[in-house]
Amino acid sequence: MTVYEYRRFDYRTPPEVRGERATAAPVVIVGAGPVGLAAAIDLALHGVASVVLDDNDVVSVGSRAICWAKRTLEIFDRLGVGERMVDKGVTWQVGRLFHRDREVYSFDLLPEPGHKMPAFINLQQYYVEAYLVDRARDFPDLIDLRWKNTVTAVEPHAGGARVTVDTPDGLYTLDTSYVLACDGARSPVRSMLGLDFAGRVFEERFLIADVEMKADFPSERWFWFEPPFHRGQSALLHKQPDTIYRIDLQLGWDADPDAEKDPERVTERIAAMVGHRDFALDWVSVYTFQCRRLERFVHGPVVFAGDSAHIVSPFGARGGNGGIQDTDNLCWKLAAVVTGEAPASLLDSYDAERTFGADENIRNSSRSTTFMTPKSAAERQFRDAVLDLAADHEFARKLVNSGRLSLPCSLEGFPLQTPAAPADGPAVAPGASCPDAPVGNGADGWLLDRLGGRFSVLTVTDDPSAARGVPNDLDQTVVATAGPVPTGCLADPQGLVAARYGTGWHYLVRPDQHVAARVPLAAAATLSTAHRRALGLGDTA
Repeated sequence: MTVYEYRRFDYRTPPEVRGERATAAPVVIVGAGPVGLAAAIDLALHGVASVVLDDNDVVSVGSRAICWAKRTLEIFDRLGVGERMVDKGVTWQVGRLFHRDREVYSFDLLPEPGHKMPAFINLQQYYVEAYLVDRARDFPDLIDLRWKNTVTAVEPHAGGARVTVDTPDGLYTLDTSYVLACDGARSPVRSMLGLDFAGRVFEERFLIADVEMKADFPSERWFWFEPPFHRGQSALLHKQPDTIYRIDLQLGWDADPDAEKDPERVTERIAAMVGHRDFALDWVSVYTFQCRRLERFVHGPVVFAGDSAHIVSPFGARGGNGGIQDTDNLCWKLAAVVTGEAPASLLDSYDAERTFGADENIRNSSRSTTFMTPKSAAERQFRDAVLDLAADHEFARKLVNSGRLSLPCSLEGFPLQTPAAPADGPAVAPGASCPDAPVGNGADGWLLDRLGGRFSVLTVTDDPSAARGVPNDLDQTVVATAGPVPTGCLADPQGLVAARYGTGWHYLVRPDQHVAARVPLAAAATLSTAHRRALGLGDTA
């Protein structure tokens, strides 16, 4: 019996099956998981309609992705569900690492104040999907959610793609300009196009269990190397809402996945860890470590995002977070293409920027896997030596790898960004995601609430009278870092905007809250050229 009460979504006979005029949506999204739903909402915020097709009529069963990082929460906040997620989720920022029966050290993922979103929350994927479904319903004219609609064929052609869909009432087809494949690690769309992953499958298996129990474990990430209760292996503990704990236990490559999911065997393993049997199993699965991706994410009118495009080992929280960051990068570009604001070639930048992000995740995940599950005597000797030294020596702690946790991906150096001269003091580099900070009257106002969803200019200055010359087609937000704050400007009450962005700069901010350009106040006229470049229109005005 699961704690979460699953609700089934209503199936409705599609109008095409009823013989009515075919839907004319420029985008068809395959998969109503977090990635597909986030994409639909983001497109709707840009005024672009989509049809979302899912072969099920319920949110995902089991907690699945649970760790949502600060950057991802900022994206969810822009989409309208971030605060709801934080309110329900378990907030944490401290991790503890153990070797055998001793604590080696602890770490803090957000040691500085002045951010709206926490370092991490733990929240089961089924909650996230349910919140996104609720939010999608705020756009009835732009998001057409269709449950029990199974895609059976995707046929790209010169003008877009034709999608064939099977339903309880029969088959129908949709013609569309673009298909977003957000249909998971076993992506049927990927198979339909004859595509496959390249990468590595590691010879290692882990048991994952959601356990309902009352316990006094704090809201922290606890990771063990070779714990007394699971000798020679690794273990992880996370607290989730609803008195649910996530437990991961290394099994080894020789483990029989079906046998390991037997409730009695799982119960014995969990009891050895927590010291009692006063708990109930809520969900159990066994997974294999994989670090693989498609060579390209864009295949003509078919674009892949999330697990359909790339898959990583779960330690480090890079799977679900990486998928949401895919949509954050993709949807403003796709909207600009669909509305004619940018050329179709702009989507090539999604492929370049997010394959780079996927490679970063794969690289970190692969290194974590090697450290956690050494396969040679030399690897094991190195790991044990590092763990022995880490208890007393700071340098060794940087070598410990129990999952390098998800961080924002910098896009510095990619073509859409205008290079900037080095700054003498604090500044944000083009390509970096914008850091948050309190503005206005303090904690009731946040900088990132003013940025994103459109191209805009953030001007940070101690002299607001110098914040002139910004092109009229770009919204401008001015933060006054000193002196009286004129009407229409924002204050920097804690000095954190100046500390993070410096002063005397115009920042051109992309719709995904990444910096496209940073120029001195006197160079405001160059922002038009930077804007064109960020839209893939070249460097000339």
